[in-house]
Amino acid sequence: MTTSILKLLLLIFSILSPVVLSKYRLPFQPNALVLPVTKDTATALHVTNIHKGTPLVATPLLVDLNNKFLWFNCEKNYTSATYQFPLCHSTQCARVGNHYCHKCSAPARPGCHNDTCGVMNTNPLTHWNVLGELGQDSVSIQVGRGQNSGLYVDVPQFIFSCAPSRLLGEALPTDVVGVAGLGHNSVSIPHQLASHFGFRPKFGLCLTSSNTRNGVIFFGKGPYELDPGMSTVSRPIVGYTPITIGHRGGYHIQVTAISINNKPLPFDMSSFFRNKRGSFVKALISTTTPYTSLHHSIFMATTKFFADQLSWAPQIQPPISPFGVCFNSSYISGSWMGPAAPSINLVLRNGNVSWTISGANSLVLARPNIYCLGFVDGGIRPRDPIVIGSYQLENNLLEFDLARSRLGFSNSLLLKRTSCATFNFTSTP
Repeated sequence: MTTSILKLLLLIFSILSPVVLSKYRLPFQPNALVLPVTKDTATALHVTNIHKGTPLVATPLLVDLNNKFLWFNCEKNYTSATYQFPLCHSTQCARVGNHYCHKCSAPARPGCHNDTCGVMNTNPLTHWNVLGELGQDSVSIQVGRGQNSGLYVDVPQFIFSCAPSRLLGEALPTDVVGVAGLGHNSVSIPHQLASHFGFRPKFGLCLTSSNTRNGVIFFGKGPYELDPGMSTVSRPIVGYTPITIGHRGGYHIQVTAISINNKPLPFDMSSFFRNKRGSFVKALISTTTPYTSLHHSIFMATTKFFADQLSWAPQIQPPISPFGVCFNSSYISGSWMGPAAPSINLVLRNGNVSWTISGANSLVLARPNIYCLGFVDGGIRPRDPIVIGSYQLENNLLEFDLARSRLGFSNSLLLKRTSCATFNFTSTP
């Protein structure tokens, strides 16, 4: 009898909207949550939606691995009965790591109060920094495993920052009103969800290459289930490598060498090794850099060697900006796995593990009949000699295990006849 009642409750909850669900306590403790991610056609960047406030409102945010917390513009159309503003020197302010006292001379509203906790907000595209007000409000997020998928749970008093409108600029995708920060910080989205629900701080990122179907961010316990049609791929991770945290909260992996077509890149990378104890280059993983950026000397060596390994395809001159080498696509065959191109391997610190970038993630259809190598010149003094961009992340499942300081990666899911667009947000297998 009890089982029948529970099933009936789950059925009722599954057809209710997040707004109605927020009024009820769910009959289970979720251990996995999901956010849908879409690819913006104009910018090739990735956007998620978080429901916030009372009543709940869908809020489109740029996905940013390197931002320490969630921020959005509160100056326009922010009305919520549950908005709170922690005062400066409060516990919430200490958690963020800033201790500015915010002042605001305009009429009181979300984002504008005196003696509140002031935090610095960063637009990852323009690199502008603007002081904003620390806030708290309810957010609602979807449960992501088994028969409970499709339901939403509330996280009351979620910490974020209210940033002024001028921080948005024109670089962000249309309608985006802020940034979903996934960086390493006690108030980033992964850490707050883990703290509230009691699971390990871990999240999976699966960006889609499709402009019409959603990718997904997983939080909490796996498995991360993707459906290739005939069976479920629940553990596509093929290797792990250590991750280190930059001072801005971003995630780095340690690259010791690069090979193309299983041949070592003829380039001495030792000048980029950070210290004598570690013969590796720190590579930043970025969702706000559309294409992988390389230090000028690495870029020149990589584009030349890649072109040599793809010698049967005539080059297009001049190459299409911002890329360094382009090819006539008529000479490059393709399949459901993408263009047949030499694979690029990032050899990682433990030596026997490589992140393989296959044709679907290396060649970009820049114009009809023209493929370009999807790497860009980062100049001679970049902050990071290697920045792995979002195009190279698409249809790769990345598992950020923050408790173990390691990154799990799948390589291209297309090799398993699935993709990041196959997660079923209504129910999982």
